Amino acid sequence: MSVALKRTFQNELTLNEVVTQYPDIPRLVIIKTDVQRRGIHYTERALSVVDPEIHLVNDPAISELFGSRDGVEKPLPASLLLRDGTSILVSSTPLEENPYLVDLVDGRLALVDNGEFIEHVEFWRKPRFYDLKTSSGVPMRQIFSARPQRLSIVQSSYCHFWTDHKGCRFCDINNNNKKRNEDAKARPRIKPQDISETIREALKEPGRFTGICLTGGSVLAGNGLFDKEVDLYIETLQAIGENFATKKFPSQLISSAFNEKQLKRLYDETGLMSYTSDLEVLNEDKFNWICPGKADNVGYQEWKQRLIRSVDIFGKGHVATGIVGGVELAKPYGFISEDEALRSTLDEAESLAENGVTTIFVVWSPRPGSDFHEQQNASLDYYVRLASGLHQLRVKYGLTVDFDDYRRCGNHPDSDLARLI
Repeated sequence: MSVALKRTFQNELTLNEVVTQYPDIPRLVIIKTDVQRRGIHYTERALSVVDPEIHLVNDPAISELFGSRDGVEKPLPASLLLRDGTSILVSSTPLEENPYLVDLVDGRLALVDNGEFIEHVEFWRKPRFYDLKTSSGVPMRQIFSARPQRLSIVQSSYCHFWTDHKGCRFCDINNNNKKRNEDAKARPRIKPQDISETIREALKEPGRFTGICLTGGSVLAGNGLFDKEVDLYIETLQAIGENFATKKFPSQLISSAFNEKQLKRLYDETGLMSYTSDLEVLNEDKFNWICPGKADNVGYQEWKQRLIRSVDIFGKGHVATGIVGGVELAKPYGFISEDEALRSTLDEAESLAENGVTTIFVVWSPRPGSDFHEQQNASLDYYVRLASGLHQLRVKYGLTVDFDDYRRCGNHPDSDLARLI
């Protein structure tokens, strides 16, 4: 393990100090943010109470797009819930990086830091359809993955921006996909009939799911840029829609930056309700360096304009961009100070909010398979200020984030704050 990977917290505010400094931000949201920032490690005591018949356990062959922070894919609890229903999407992290421990305290699962009890947690529960197969014999858990209240389908675990070695520098999607293929664990081709059947079974659990999310790596092929990707999502959305009596159903697409013609097709031909396309970092110079494939094929300003134009199709409150919070501070070309990074990010987020586009963030998690694997993410204080700033912009401009809030996603500290409105 290189020295660069070892976190030190000597010059950072502690969790309790941050909680005290920001009394308007719920303590559980701050805890969630810090756990995502530092990662977790399951003790043997915690793993001893995992029940695969009850709990949702990751299958290394079919887990979501990205690898773990320890670089090892193994069957572990999918993630954690706090007592307010907040999800923490966690990643197994080497002990030398000083993660939180998930342990047993007085017989109950808990987060522990340096021997101190922090908060009780629970494992996610497995949905019933995970034990079923489609009529063609494909396990339904290979079609859709489940969060506590969301269904997710990954259409492509390969991103074509990497074909010319121009993938986003913080991302490990292709390296993770390659590793699974080498282990003979590649995802099967997902057929529309299997999709429709899996949704039908999932909906038999009344009240369990509140939304459906589609995502995957960018596909550049087609008569026009991204045409094949659009066709694939339309096919999938139409298969899902077979199970709904209404034309539209609670759904989110996280995809490439499509043009107006492509977006109009998605809206008119499917039940899709919301559209997200991730800029990843809100600064043109940093974007060009960190996301060279996106910069070469679309460009920062055009990506922004495509988001803004999509509001005319999906409506205000139904369009978002995602950023990887803290990656704007990556070395050597990132912002020097957290204050400068925050000002720049919130200024750009406001220019989008003025035009009906909301910005959400995930906590940057440096992973072994990415170009930035030896870097360090930002301080807890920075992430809390970023979450608060993005939330305040939504309040100022009357933007909702219902399609990506704490129930339908659970990966965004800023959208968790939507429940305060």
